[in-house]
Amino acid sequence: MTVYGNSDIKLFWFLPTHGEGHYLGTTKGGRPVDLPYLQQIALAADNLGYHGVLIPTGRGCEDPWLVASALVSVTRNLRFLVAVRPGLQPPSLAARMTATLDRLSEGRVLINVVTGGDPVENKGDGIFLSHADRYQLTREFLDIYSRMLAGEKVDYQGKHLQVEGAELLFPPIQENGPPLYFGGSSEDALDVAAQQVDTYLTWGEPPELVAEKLQQVRERAAQQGRTLEYGIRLHVIVRETEEEAWAAADRLIAYLDDDTIAQAQKIFSRMDSAGQARMNSLHQGSRDNLRIGPNLWAGVGLARGGAGTALVGNPEQVAERIREYQALGISNFIFSGYPHLEEAHRFAELVMPLLQINPAQENQHRLTIRSANTGPFGETIGGGERPVTQPQVSQENYASAKL
Repeated sequence: MTVYGNSDIKLFWFLPTHGEGHYLGTTKGGRPVDLPYLQQIALAADNLGYHGVLIPTGRGCEDPWLVASALVSVTRNLRFLVAVRPGLQPPSLAARMTATLDRLSEGRVLINVVTGGDPVENKGDGIFLSHADRYQLTREFLDIYSRMLAGEKVDYQGKHLQVEGAELLFPPIQENGPPLYFGGSSEDALDVAAQQVDTYLTWGEPPELVAEKLQQVRERAAQQGRTLEYGIRLHVIVRETEEEAWAAADRLIAYLDDDTIAQAQKIFSRMDSAGQARMNSLHQGSRDNLRIGPNLWAGVGLARGGAGTALVGNPEQVAERIREYQALGISNFIFSGYPHLEEAHRFAELVMPLLQINPAQENQHRLTIRSANTGPFGETIGGGERPVTQPQVSQENYASAKL
């Protein structure tokens, strides 16, 4: 197998603007998602050294552009991966929104191109196009949008879109506009990725399936004389021992009943998203076989659309699985966990130190300043001494060490 990975990976976290809690599929353990709470997560991600945060899109979420606008002023280095929606936004309006937010954030915007895979939601948004036509619209949208952000004055006549003299008077901070992220598993989606975007995203399938998909995109991009970056979207459940991690996974769906699973699967079945179909095939709506690979669990997908798999294990196991995906050429990792505030800290503290990450120069400077006095050291002993580094506790002795 060809190894594509390198040490320069980017770690993202997730803003749960669609709802939050301790358990899936129930109001038990639910948590209000308001602006102060989203600020807490964004500040935590910024302070902990995450490259950015993904803000979801769709009718079940708060608007990602308004959320990002509310958070740029309280963060310093954090990037915001926000969605443009071909068919829902005209390309000229999307280009102006992008350039404005890029300037207001001082170049901290990334763009997630989302075509939409739920016909019912699409119709509610006034989009009555077939799967193939949505991707044709996406091609036309990106042609106009990208050229405008690169400083061109655009005249364009396509099947779905037409503009005359479309241009930006105020350019973005990032040259040629923010990088474009995009995911999709259909043939049309793979072609769009190969021809027009910067980073191709996949959901967390087993490594062998991810490798096949990435190879298809890689070959198609090469035919266009292009090379892409690659990313993956996963949940993560990490604990100090593997046993604790799997117990936490079981707790996450402890209140998820069969009726709720059936209701969710009915919604997923109406979608024309090839990626969602691949997610559904991993668990087939059943609790029986959720462990689909080493430390890979499909339980989230029983109730949640989109990304439905999680890495589950102790820190060393989770880091090893990340390195396996990294070897396939993935350099962008978009993680989440329930609840998102606590799990952002847990992942940063347990897993990040095990990964080879080359932080951006501004983050490196910030971390150097922070380490001058604030650690991480643990609590000062007796008000006068720093704790010393302790030897690693073996898994066998962990239970007694907690006592």
